[in-house]
Amino acid sequence: MDAMNIEKYFWQGVKIRVRPVTIEDWESLYNDSMDSEGVRSLNLGINLPISKEIAKQTANELVNSLKNVDHTTFGIELFSGELVGVIAMHKKDFKNGTFGIGIKIFNSYRRKGYGEDALKIILRYGFYELRFQKCNMSCMHTNEGSIRLQKKVGFIEEGRQRRMIYTNGQYYDYLLFGLTGEEYERNDVRKI
Repeated sequence: MDAMNIEKYFWQGVKIRVRPVTIEDWESLYNDSMDSEGVRSLNLGINLPISKEIAKQTANELVNSLKNVDHTTFGIELFSGELVGVIAMHKKDFKNGTFGIGIKIFNSYRRKGYGEDALKIILRYGFYELRFQKCNMSCMHTNEGSIRLQKKVGFIEEGRQRRMIYTNGQYYDYLLFGLTGEEYERNDVRKI
C-alpha cells in the first residue's frame, strides 16, 4: 500500500494493522503460551500447559470469532505480516452501549507502540462504527504496562477491587478502567 492508501485503511495504524486471526497463527499462540508472566497478567493466573494440537484448535476458534456477536478476537501484525499479539472486543452490551477490550502483545514486541496502535483502532471501531458509548478495561494492579497503556489512550481508573485475584502465592488488587465515547473523541487525532 502506498502512503495515501495507508491513511485511508480503517484497520491500520501507524505501526501495525489489525486483521483476522488465521489458522497459521497457531505457532505464535503456542509460543506465547510459554510466557508465564504474560499469561498470568492477562488471564489472572497460570493456565495448564497446552499442546500444539490445542494451540491449533484455539487458533481455529479465534478464526471463527469474527462471526461471534459477543467476543471478537483480531490478530495484530506488523506491515511485514509478522504477528505481534492479539486484541479482543468482548462483553459487548448493545442495550447499554458498553464493551470491553483485552489485549496481549507478545513478550519480545512490548513497549514499541503496537498495543497503543491496536487499541486505538478497536476503540475507533467500537465508538464510531458500532455506536458504543463506553469501553471498560481491567488489569491486576501490578501490570504496569497495561496501566500505562490505558492511561495513555485516555482511560480513567474507576475503581479497585482489593485482594480480588489469587496467583503466584499471593493476592492482587484488580483495577477497573473506563473510557467514554466523548473522552475518546476529544483525544482522537485520526477523526474521519
